[in-house]
Amino acid sequence: MTTIVLADDEALLRTALAALLPMEGDITVLAEAQDGRTAIAATLRHRPDVLVIDLEMPGVDGLGAVAEIRRERPEQVILMLTRHARPGVLRKALKLGVQGFVSKSAEPAHITSVIATLNSGKRWIDPDVSVLAVTEDCPLTDREADVLRVTGEGYSVADIAARLHLAPGTVRNYLSNAMRKTQTRTRHEAARYAREHDWL
Repeated sequence: MTTIVLADDEALLRTALAALLPMEGDITVLAEAQDGRTAIAATLRHRPDVLVIDLEMPGVDGLGAVAEIRRERPEQVILMLTRHARPGVLRKALKLGVQGFVSKSAEPAHITSVIATLNSGKRWIDPDVSVLAVTEDCPLTDREADVLRVTGEGYSVADIAARLHLAPGTVRNYLSNAMRKTQTRTRHEAARYAREHDWL
């Protein structure tokens, strides 16, 4: 019997999967979560064999939840559901140690078999998801992405410099490079562009 926590903000899909997955295989749903924060709490409390989590959720998204769970439970097996995993997001999830990726449009029977695969210590990436991982490269350096990420939260150059332990001049250089690479006029436009392309 494989135990799971199921996290997805789409109530209809989440409740359907919670009902269907146990019918398809030896699966017990320990808890459901409708957002990232609840997913973190439920996973740490119930300690499932596999966390099945949606990439895009309100508040703390799937990646943010995984990062926090990894700090407390580095051994947690994670299956990420995604509608359109863009390369930057997929690479970030792999760096966080996510073992599996499945399209949200997959049949419950397929999701069940992937859960079993992950629980046996293997990895799985749906072919349509893996193709996306190599089709587009992010031109931003890690530092440029860091600066844009903090910019997107509304901080000033001085605040960004303080938060990232950089000199204000260095932050301006990173922002200037990022604006050139995204062909935008302001740092906020650059941050928006990068986020839309899942480079952040």
